[in-house]
Amino acid sequence: MIKLTLKDGSIREVEKGTSVYEVAKLISGRLAKEAVVGAVNGHTVDLSFEINEDCELSIYKFEDKEGAHAFRHTSSHIMAQAVKRLFPDAKLAIGPAIDNGFYYDFDTEHKFIPEDLEKIEAEMKKIVKEDLSLRRFELPRDEAIEFMKAKGEDYKVELIQDLPEDEVISFYEQGDFVDLCAGCHVMSTKAVKSIKLLSLAGAYWRGDEKNKMLQRIYGTSFPKASLLEEYVTMLEEAKKRDHRKLGKELKLFALLEEGPGFPFFLPNGMVVKNKLLEYWREVHDKANYVEVETPIILNRKLWETSGHWFHYKENMYSLLIDEEDYAIKPMNCPGGMLVYKTDLRSYKDFPMRVGEIGRVHRHELSGALHGLMRVRAFTQDDAHIFMLPEQIKDEIKGVCKLIDEVYKTFGFSYHVELSTRPEKSMGTDEEWAHAENSLREALEELNLEYKLNEGDGAFYGPKIDFHLRDCLGRTWQCGTIQLDMQLPQRFELSYIGKDGEKHQPIVIHRVAFGSIERFLGILIEEFAGKFPTWLAPVQVKILPIADRHIPYAEEVRSYLAECGIRVTIDERAEKIGYKIREAQLEKNPYMLILGDKDIENKSVSVRSRDIGELGSMEIQTFADQVLSEIKSRSLATKFDAKNDSEK
Repeated sequence: MIKLTLKDGSIREVEKGTSVYEVAKLISGRLAKEAVVGAVNGHTVDLSFEINEDCELSIYKFEDKEGAHAFRHTSSHIMAQAVKRLFPDAKLAIGPAIDNGFYYDFDTEHKFIPEDLEKIEAEMKKIVKEDLSLRRFELPRDEAIEFMKAKGEDYKVELIQDLPEDEVISFYEQGDFVDLCAGCHVMSTKAVKSIKLLSLAGAYWRGDEKNKMLQRIYGTSFPKASLLEEYVTMLEEAKKRDHRKLGKELKLFALLEEGPGFPFFLPNGMVVKNKLLEYWREVHDKANYVEVETPIILNRKLWETSGHWFHYKENMYSLLIDEEDYAIKPMNCPGGMLVYKTDLRSYKDFPMRVGEIGRVHRHELSGALHGLMRVRAFTQDDAHIFMLPEQIKDEIKGVCKLIDEVYKTFGFSYHVELSTRPEKSMGTDEEWAHAENSLREALEELNLEYKLNEGDGAFYGPKIDFHLRDCLGRTWQCGTIQLDMQLPQRFELSYIGKDGEKHQPIVIHRVAFGSIERFLGILIEEFAGKFPTWLAPVQVKILPIADRHIPYAEEVRSYLAECGIRVTIDERAEKIGYKIREAQLEKNPYMLILGDKDIENKSVSVRSRDIGELGSMEIQTFADQVLSEIKSRSLATKFDAKNDSEK
């Protein structure tokens, strides 16, 4: 007998050679029905895996990340099998599971069209009904290469040849289909109940523009039809909220072929962007940050000192100036180090909280560009905190609280992830251990739950990432805190300590919005373009009913503008119903509909974008309410809907 320690700490004794699936059946019939994969001592395995020694055992369902990944990985294999049945000449590239779905890249002379997706989806459903078992097997390296060559799968041969010599080369077989794969998978195709193929795209082999362009098919899958329906409904809502569509309709920004990945901000978009930055400065002034600005272009020597020239050069834009190499900055950190060195520093100066609204440029593959979410030029709300070792924990806690305040202002919930030392890194084991422990202890003292991401830190230090959740349940990585004991060393930063000697400071790199552009894209989709009043490009739209009402509209506009409210007039010779519909499409928070009675009573008839008609009221009353809403940065209209006659 062997002992299995389960997730809840309980211990089960089973016969040696018992499979993970059989253990699930022993626990409960429902668990066996819902189980997707298991994990033995932290290593994910198929349900068919036989356990031969004492171990820690976890069993994952679709709701678990590991379960969903294996479920959708199997779905990608089912899709590849369907494509091979329908288009036998198609060559297979890669087909991983991704967040909320899966994709597979194919090399075929046939140009896929939307109608093909329907055929492939139908064939996938046949494969599911065939209840094909998935069987894992391994081959020696040479045999694996010959096996794939015999099938004409050139891309698989290349993948095998690039694997380390000691790598186990495994395959999964389902019926007449075999794919090179590390796993894991569900036990049978019948588990994949609900499938939907979503879209087509182009993708360079291995993400390299120099390689051949392949055809990528995206899809998703769920164990229940109801879950798929919910997801498809969410996608439809996401389409309506697509920031690229709304950005164009609301004249916020433009994406032009003259600058792929370099967005153009239009007047309306600049209003929103500047309001975000105004808020950022207010929050940071309150938290005792000072603001600096560093150059966009700096020479190669700087980037060699920082390590970016060796670790990040493929993502940097470089140029030659006066026969010397320069680079456009991909991040603000090195410039921040130089700012620190402009003066002698003392321990009494710490903590030094230095913020920068910095313009940065990073080379992204053209296929990865996506509206404002993935660009090549963006504005980062950076800050660097220089401190003593004993101040680390308090400063990290302070940053966590600041980021929490920022996200709550926009109504976002979030979760936290702690990322540790990556394979490519600078620094000693002791430095990394100290840095990681400091971050961990700060999170624990704040009672912030976090997920551990082993090996996903920056090359110069561990980090805390904040993933905010939007109204559609999607998550976005925005805020980050990175503890750095490497750049201070590389730039030879120092301060005079209490003992009169030179010491090296500790540095925190952190952002709250992350990228202003990306954060704005998220906000557009979160609010569906209906910005709260304080952010709206036009807060009040005045709609005179007839030309004779325009002079009074000008009076109202002047009064509101003097109060600091962003206001415009629609002077077009159109019917008032048309003007109201247009203003509603522009998503202006408030409309003032002015006619004869309004002139006579020196009042305004107010219509809310979100509530509808609010009735008639004095101009000052309206202005005071709007200004109160703006000052509080309210996310919802909190207007007093009572008209004057009711008061």
